[in-house]
Amino acid sequence: MKWSWKIGEFAGIGVYMHATFLLLIGWIVMANLLAGGNLASAVAGIAFILLLFACVVAHEYGHALTARRFGIKTRDITLLPIGGVARLERMPDVPIQELWVALAGPAVNVVIAAVLFVILFVSNALEPLSSLSVTGGSLLERLMVVNVILVLFNLIPAFPMDGGRVVRSLLAMRMEYSRATQIAASLGQAVALGFGLIGLFTNPLLVFTALFVWIGAASEASMVQMKSSLAGIPLSRAMITDFRTLAPDDSLGRAIDLLLSGSQQDFPVVSTGRVEGILTRGDLIAGLRKRGEDALVADFMRRDFVTADSSDMLEPVSQRLQQCQCHTIPVIHGGRLVGLVTMENIGELLMIRSAFGEDGGRLRFDPARI
Repeated sequence: MKWSWKIGEFAGIGVYMHATFLLLIGWIVMANLLAGGNLASAVAGIAFILLLFACVVAHEYGHALTARRFGIKTRDITLLPIGGVARLERMPDVPIQELWVALAGPAVNVVIAAVLFVILFVSNALEPLSSLSVTGGSLLERLMVVNVILVLFNLIPAFPMDGGRVVRSLLAMRMEYSRATQIAASLGQAVALGFGLIGLFTNPLLVFTALFVWIGAASEASMVQMKSSLAGIPLSRAMITDFRTLAPDDSLGRAIDLLLSGSQQDFPVVSTGRVEGILTRGDLIAGLRKRGEDALVADFMRRDFVTADSSDMLEPVSQRLQQCQCHTIPVIHGGRLVGLVTMENIGELLMIRSAFGEDGGRLRFDPARI
């Protein structure tokens, strides 16, 4: 994620802090000072926030380490003002696995809250909840209460919270996955609408939460719908077969001519029949700025690139395209370049399928006709 700094790593998963997280710390300091507090109270407030986000990181590691048991890697964990985000390479395809991954995060907060309760109870340090506030009261007890709130908040049955994934996984055990997602997303948007209405008359923060939930539910439904639409389509039926290539000893001027003569943005660099690299539009512009149009393509092409085979299915290739953060993937067959695939031409394919309708799309792109 852009504007993020790495602050640590555990179990091979990097933890990043987004720049906006500093705004939260700044707000805590200002709130304490404006309320008449001193520097010590401001430092105590920051310490509480850092402990809280340590619990959030532990929550995200609950998801990440459980997903790892099912063979799913986690790219990183990023701290945001609204919480943490663990970027899994993919969600589990088996409903029971998604259920365990979704519940693992809140389970960590339950354990933390239980341990803090035992410590407070044994030390006879429990205080009435009415004596607690955001800035006042026992630090450990406030942390315990916040972990309970995190559990309840994350189990709200709405995407992108864990509760939405729990609902989807339970439904998917009894019905088709995309249908389960649509129902869970609709439930999440209903919850968001309720939050929004209540927030208009009580707390504006609920309106922000409602917007967050509504967008998350719509995004999840859209993503699963696209995944379902691409299922069963071979890459050979969706790849671009009319494309241009470059040679390593071509000049950037040659690449300019190809870029301006068509809509292709990235160009495979081919030598003796094999793909040696990719010259992206961004690398082309950077090369022109540094060395002009007489520079060689070989000096600016990317040698580390992702490829796909024409026999692959389109759905996993589309996931690979998103994960590699690249615009174009060369399609290889028998060691020879036979096509290209981009998110744009995948989107065009989806529009065509939508125009034909569900049945017409299936007939038109039936793998048996290849």
